[in-house]
Amino acid sequence: MSDELASGLRELAQDAETPPSVSGAEIRLRAVRRRRRRFRWTAVTVAGACAAASLALVVALNPTGGDRENRPSPAASPTAPPSTPSPAAPDATVDLSRRMLTVAGRELPISSGSVRYPTVGGRMMVVSKDSVKALSMFAGKYMEKVAWVIGLRAADGTTNFVGTLTGDEKAPGNYDVTTGWIGLRRADAVWLYKQLEPGAVIEIRGATTPTPAVDLSPSATEGTVLPGGTGGATTYPGRTADTPVPSASTAPSVGAVPAG
Repeated sequence: MSDELASGLRELAQDAETPPSVSGAEIRLRAVRRRRRRFRWTAVTVAGACAAASLALVVALNPTGGDRENRPSPAASPTAPPSTPSPAAPDATVDLSRRMLTVAGRELPISSGSVRYPTVGGRMMVVSKDSVKALSMFAGKYMEKVAWVIGLRAADGTTNFVGTLTGDEKAPGNYDVTTGWIGLRRADAVWLYKQLEPGAVIEIRGATTPTPAVDLSPSATEGTVLPGGTGGATTYPGRTADTPVPSASTAPSVGAVPAG
């Protein structure tokens, strides 16, 4: 090929050459973008593979497929029984076996029901207060006016009383002579009357401690007076021959009751 022909071909090729549509910087930027797209695609592919592997592991560990029928229902699960609130502490307690009433940290000797007329136990509420009230005394054969009486009532309607045992102030703390109500010495009865208000709760616990009974046969009581009877000296249930006997009085046990 002659030099002239080769030169003509080069000129023809240069005339037909198309210049690039973008600059070199743009070409480099496009190359960077392609690399980033390839990186993101690779990351998505790897994440998908990890998710598939995790799902396969869950299925392998739970072959039942999480069927609800194989799971215990919430109703079948054992539940703790509801707790029952304990009753509030009483304002006063009566221990029949010790013959003691405890209130506000103070202990008051009492005399409760005799063996024939035992005092009923349980929780009772103060429902009334009377400066004077007629109560059945001792063997229950007659009524007597009692001072500073606190009326009690249980949830089942049972009633009882706390008051002054003026007929025998040696009985509280030593022996039981009432027909079921709770007797106190006069000073203690006055203090308790001021201490407890309606709505206060008294809990009576224990049981009356038996004391030797008095022989009430005609031969044993000849020449004596039973409450409500006739004769000489007075006798009471739950009393022994060695127990001091209060002198019989024809006047009411409460001569004068302070007002209020």
